[in-house]
Amino acid sequence: MAIFKLQINGQNYQADVEPDTPLLWVLRDSLGLVGTKYGCGIAQCGACTIHLNGEATRSCVLPVSAVGKSKVTTIEGLSPDGKHPVQQAWDKVDVPQCGYCQAGQIMTAAALLSHNPKPTQAEIDDTMTANLCRCGTYHRIREAVKLASGMTTASSKQSKTR
Repeated sequence: MAIFKLQINGQNYQADVEPDTPLLWVLRDSLGLVGTKYGCGIAQCGACTIHLNGEATRSCVLPVSAVGKSKVTTIEGLSPDGKHPVQQAWDKVDVPQCGYCQAGQIMTAAALLSHNPKPTQAEIDDTMTANLCRCGTYHRIREAVKLASGMTTASSKQSKTR
């Protein structure tokens, strides 16, 4: 066992775990941040997606020892009040059916829009295809990402005029 110092959602944490423990289990079992979900354990479904220095990353295969001084953002840290444009779009479009994959879907969409605020339909499809939804809400996911891209642009314009 070793003690790992982690920066998650802007706060400092410590976890006393084995170096090869996947970050997903450190988040859920050691730190009580249960918004990040376990889906497949082999980085194929996207339920465990978090941001590592702003990049969408599958936490189920990322050993805690590889995190180092990187900044981790989970669904709990995306927006303290649920007002992130992607979260607002998800609500407006009523995306979730069972909701299990949604944290990973939202984190993937947020990373896409932070790097590409106005993605094309093909770019949205290419990015979001890596996340599986057993309920098949893909059409609503696409619609919400499009809506959020407009909200992101509107939010950016408002902050520039202030």
